Amino acid sequence: MRRGYWCECWTEAVRGGTKEPVLLASFDACSAAQADRWVAVALRTISPMLDADALDEAWAWLYEDRIETRRALLRREPCTVTLTHANTRITWAIRPVLFLPLAHRQNAELPPCAHAFKHHVAS
Repeated sequence: MRRGYWCECWTEAVRGGTKEPVLLASFDACSAAQADRWVAVALRTISPMLDADALDEAWAWLYEDRIETRRALLRREPCTVTLTHANTRITWAIRPVLFLPLAHRQNAELPPCAHAFKHHVAS
């Protein structure tokens, strides 16, 4: 087993639309630095498209709050970064995990059984 961080990006409509959050992306980070960098890269990538309020939130995290996120991750505490753009709330969630080795995993390639997994939504 190895320590790491499981990172997710979720979106949800603030008003109207679907009420359930939607998983947009996920990432397995090996370190606190890699985990918060994943969020930072995402924020910088989408920043040209954000409205003024969301852009202010993004830059505030990047230049003021990011260090607190990193410190919390180093203490193995879960963290979230959230901003609201127009009608959409975007949340990056990072939590410490223990990764179990997968049989037959070669670098970034998943084992054949991973493709047979069907996601089921609880009723």
